[in-house]
Amino acid sequence: MEETSNDFSKIDKILEKHQFRKNNLIQILLDFQDEYNWLPKNILFYAGTKLGIPLARIYGAATFYKFFNLEPMGKYKILVCEGTACHIRGSVNLLQRVSNILKIEPGDTTNDYMFSFETVNCLGCCALGPVMYFNNKYYSNPSTGQLEKLFSSVS
Repeated sequence: MEETSNDFSKIDKILEKHQFRKNNLIQILLDFQDEYNWLPKNILFYAGTKLGIPLARIYGAATFYKFFNLEPMGKYKILVCEGTACHIRGSVNLLQRVSNILKIEPGDTTNDYMFSFETVNCLGCCALGPVMYFNNKYYSNPSTGQLEKLFSSVS
């Protein structure tokens, strides 16, 4: 999070990539989030000034889409499906295993900002349920040992 303080060179590069076009706001915000894992207020203010867009309009776009994060997020996002098929097949137990290992609840981020843990309504692979999405891969009902190995492999 410290890297977001006063170094706007990354932001300038993203804005240049989009040729400072106001109509590219959503893609610009996506690029900011790819860079920082969230949308820090100081960066949004800076970008708004450079683009000539009021901060309220930028916040309007950032809060309209659920994908954007206005709070710091973990480097790795863990998504556990709570859809009907996954729920029937034991997603509650999977949620509990992840919570026990990371010591956080769904909707939280670890203190070291390594992991963010969220639930979703569907991950689109019901036959694998209960399913978890982590580090660009789907996992079908991973055991406690498998989860510990997965999470320690990236930390």
